[in-house]
Amino acid sequence: MKNLWISFILFLFIGGTFLTMFSSSYSKKPQGNFIKGADISTLYEIESHGGKYFQNGLERDLLDILQENGFNWIRLRLWVDPDNYGGGNCDLSRTIAIAKRAKEHGFKFLLDFHYSDWWADPGKQEIPQAWKNLSFDELKEAVYEYTKNVITTLKNEKALPDMVQIGNEIRSGILWPYGKTWAEAGEEVGGFEGLAELLNAGIQGVRDSLSEDEEVLIMLHTDQGGDNGATRWLFDGIVEQGVEFDIIGLSYYPYWHGTIDDLKYNMNDISQRYNKDVVIAEFAYAWTLENGDDHPNIFGEVQAKTAGFPATIEGQKQAIGAVMEAVNQVPNSRGLGVFYWEPAWIPVKGVGWKTGEGNAWDNQTLFDFEGNALESLRYFGMWEE
Repeated sequence: MKNLWISFILFLFIGGTFLTMFSSSYSKKPQGNFIKGADISTLYEIESHGGKYFQNGLERDLLDILQENGFNWIRLRLWVDPDNYGGGNCDLSRTIAIAKRAKEHGFKFLLDFHYSDWWADPGKQEIPQAWKNLSFDELKEAVYEYTKNVITTLKNEKALPDMVQIGNEIRSGILWPYGKTWAEAGEEVGGFEGLAELLNAGIQGVRDSLSEDEEVLIMLHTDQGGDNGATRWLFDGIVEQGVEFDIIGLSYYPYWHGTIDDLKYNMNDISQRYNKDVVIAEFAYAWTLENGDDHPNIFGEVQAKTAGFPATIEGQKQAIGAVMEAVNQVPNSRGLGVFYWEPAWIPVKGVGWKTGEGNAWDNQTLFDFEGNALESLRYFGMWEE
């Protein structure tokens, strides 16, 4: 009987070890390194217009504050030729400047290609002005060469991204109409076939810029993180076309994209359905209903009621915790982490959604209107997976 018990215990130990090894190899997620990311794409513009950040009453470099409070990744959007549109004017030179600082601080870096001169999202995916008159084949070549050049330039500047998004919130496609996924009013669009060819051009541009010992993870990003039907529709179409990628990125704003349970269901389903890791590429919540400038904010009483968390610092912490827990529970360690969208976009004159316009995001930051770190920012450092 004693030998039988010893054999049983050894069986459990060996079996448990095997399962742990299998689970760890099943995901590219570094164990114990949950992504706590921040999109800080407006930082260059905020600092150049006099914006400052404080912790415990002392002025500090934003990157120092983020790092000391648990953040380990940054995300930066990139526009082809913004030409003073505003919203950070996220051209390559500004992206390089912020990315180099972040890398020097030890952050990992997610680069978000919009493939447009300004904001790209499901409502607009406009071809950059310089590419307007290109044929489809010429457009694919432009995407390839542009992507390859950007990654090569960042690498030469010692700011190689660790992860790259090929397009931003691409449910409706990219580079309309060639890569548009649905037609409106009888227009002729490229559909999933056109989208796939453009995505592949960007992906190949990333890969051809790397040496054999360099790895950059490829993310494809959609909105509506709590909508399983919409997510399946997009990725079924992409996968059917044979596009190869590593990570599914979701935008999830609880006042737009469903409940936390909706988010969990979607992440759990798609991680298994497509055998992919999942990350929340965008998330934010309000800490107040007050307004830091004279421009109307996106988040108000209706959004707070819809989401179910109060628009207070404590409510913001609750929303953050709920989303991070939802990602952390994805089976087989497939939930990589969360990027908070523009936590440092404080109301500074001249830094708006576009030139001459104010900031509609100032009550969803992790800093107050004067740039003082909120208690909810500290929560990232206290939260453990």
